[in-house]
Amino acid sequence: MSKAVAIGERGLILGFKGVGVTVVPVEGAEAFKVELMRAARDPEVALVLVTETSAALDPEALKEFRALSAAILTTIPTHQGSTHFSFQEMRSAVERSIGVDMLGKD
Repeated sequence: MSKAVAIGERGLILGFKGVGVTVVPVEGAEAFKVELMRAARDPEVALVLVTETSAALDPEALKEFRALSAAILTTIPTHQGSTHFSFQEMRSAVERSIGVDMLGKD
């Protein structure tokens, strides 16, 4: 059975536990990368939710995850509001795939 995992600050991801998501609290870039790579190696993981603040600690870890896993990885904004990290990632991916920045500048 496929599962979903939320990785980030405990207080920001704990609510996902109520809907059946596996919650993995992390503090710091190293712990974030370790847990993200653990999720990448788990064949049952189909969806990974990462807080924007955790993702910003190690953007290269997100690229590594996507190279290792077929699971969907998306960043989620925090209670402090979005930093537009997800939008920047999506814009970059679209530009790489078609060669044009279709989503425009900020």
